[in-house]
Amino acid sequence: PSTFAWQLGMPVVMVLMFVYVFGSAMDVTGQGAGEGYIDYAMPGLFAMTMAFGFMNTAFAVTLNKEKGFMDRFRSMPMSPSAVVTGRGVADIIQAALDLAVIGAIALIVGWRAGGSLAATLFGFALLLWLRLALIFVGIFLGLMIKNTEVAGSLFAVAFPLGFISSVFAPPEMMPGWLGAVAAWNPVSSTANAIRELFQTPGAGVGEASYWIDGHAIAGAIIWPALIMAVFLPLAVRQFRNLSK
Repeated sequence: PSTFAWQLGMPVVMVLMFVYVFGSAMDVTGQGAGEGYIDYAMPGLFAMTMAFGFMNTAFAVTLNKEKGFMDRFRSMPMSPSAVVTGRGVADIIQAALDLAVIGAIALIVGWRAGGSLAATLFGFALLLWLRLALIFVGIFLGLMIKNTEVAGSLFAVAFPLGFISSVFAPPEMMPGWLGAVAAWNPVSSTANAIRELFQTPGAGVGEASYWIDGHAIAGAIIWPALIMAVFLPLAVRQFRNLSK
């Protein structure tokens, strides 16, 4: 329960801070300061919530390792890939519940998706696709990390992943080099893709400064696939190496 509350608490705080405190001064849609910012920010917060979930996965895996659960799994007639994918399935179910709660909060504060039902469902599927890829990053890190104290410091990795992105502002509003980093961030691709699918007002104002901006949906599909292709086998190999 405490982990669930922590994972959901941060997006709620971000909604209050950026939408109601800083949002009134933000003009990212071309409609004037504060106008339409909630529609711009909420898809980004959805993406950030899914991205930050890898910390919970890493912490849980490290905790299970400390408590000896991994030793029990290794003693059972189970393949390492089955253990890793089983953890992935469990976490993606939890992620779907998290997303449902965050979606409900978004509706309460006035956000609405403007796209069709099919486009909206596809947008949420892309969010879960990103989360699934990062689950295997979390499993790999959790198996690598020695203890939960170190796992708790992963926020230092998650912070730039979430904030150097298009979650709260377009990369075009950032300095050149930082904007390029933000534009090519996988979180930005997912956030921009669901803005397109949700038909966020003003999300496409101006010409795209970076190639990836004009191919957000493709990026939202390809980035997680690449991440998964790298970290799923790494996680399986790391679990196998625990017994050596």
